[in-house]
Amino acid sequence: MQLNYSDEFIKAMPKADLHLHLDGSLRLSSLLEMAKVTKTQLPSYTLEGMKELVFKDKYNDLGEYLHCFQYTCDVLRDLENLERAAFELAVDNQEEGVNYIEVRFAPQLLTNPDKGIHLDQVLEAVDNGLKRAKTNYNQQDDVQNGTKPRFEYGIIACAMRMFTGAFSPYYTGIFNVMPEFEPMQVIQLAAMDMVKACVRIRDSKGIPIVGVDLAGQESGYPAGKFKEVYKYAHQHFMSKTIHAGEAYGAESVFEAITECFADRIGHGYSLFIPDMIKDDKIDDRQKYVNSLASFIADKRICIEVCLTSNLQTNPSIGSIKNHKFQDILNHRIATTLCTDNRLVSNTTMSAEYRLALDNFDISFNRLKDIVADGFKKSFFGHDYVNKRVYAKDCMNYFNEVAKKYGLMAS
Repeated sequence: MQLNYSDEFIKAMPKADLHLHLDGSLRLSSLLEMAKVTKTQLPSYTLEGMKELVFKDKYNDLGEYLHCFQYTCDVLRDLENLERAAFELAVDNQEEGVNYIEVRFAPQLLTNPDKGIHLDQVLEAVDNGLKRAKTNYNQQDDVQNGTKPRFEYGIIACAMRMFTGAFSPYYTGIFNVMPEFEPMQVIQLAAMDMVKACVRIRDSKGIPIVGVDLAGQESGYPAGKFKEVYKYAHQHFMSKTIHAGEAYGAESVFEAITECFADRIGHGYSLFIPDMIKDDKIDDRQKYVNSLASFIADKRICIEVCLTSNLQTNPSIGSIKNHKFQDILNHRIATTLCTDNRLVSNTTMSAEYRLALDNFDISFNRLKDIVADGFKKSFFGHDYVNKRVYAKDCMNYFNEVAKKYGLMAS
């Protein structure tokens, strides 16, 4: 029997967002104010105008979706704006019952050497904003007395599969200063430079940089080309996630977990679309998909599912009913729901749960598994024992909320 999950229950239950891009999740009102500071040229300077021209409910394709980021990245190349955006993002999550977030962004895209803003300062500014929001929240009486679980966060640094100078002063002329290297070599060197810096900053400054990610265009830029970068992260106890199976076939997911040691997969939407496989050496595509899905499920590699974002970047999906989320559920793969980009996708964690519960066969126990995976599969910035305690606290609170709304016996 399908239970009636009220909006109030969804908002009240503890949640985690493990796939959350800072530069795609600003408050639109704040972006307009930040643009004045950075003198960023916008298509409109009103909320209504920006929603009509840039941040839409539906996009024609991935290119139109990504177009939004040129504005958000530009205003974030300012340390005060960066700290403000991080603080507000944490607060927005806290206000809808999200207890844990992992905020990801490409720090190299937000540097501004002309203003003396380098990678260290970018990461410090984001951490300062998140830490301030965490401190404020955790000082509340109901957190202090143990009634509600505390708020925690981690930072995931994204390496880019490819880049253009239009998105960041950091990359302006980067190829010109390394004429002896091929373009892909420069991209790989930039990725390695970033992951080494993140390990150094984590260890020397105590900033909770809990993982690395690989973002950008999948086609033509396979994860395997970054295996040395991920090997370095792996050898330095840095957790690993990769955007894979978003716009490329199942072999992209295979490469992410076999060559780059991925602990989680960002999106993984195309894992269950055999026709998207392009590797000629794979004769039986359906068998390949089934074997890969079984392997992922058995190894408890978690898929970060972003329903609204997938519908917007892949309009060919059509109805939410056509999304492959049900296949992920049916194969018992560890999964957690995520927003991807709260501003660009005009969504929240509560909205993502609402969308999933209204359109897929999710029992109460399966819902509880999804919520639990958000905490259990996190790259928690403390030791494993503390992570288990925190996850247990959050799930105990889930049980209390479920009892309050009549979803389980007292």
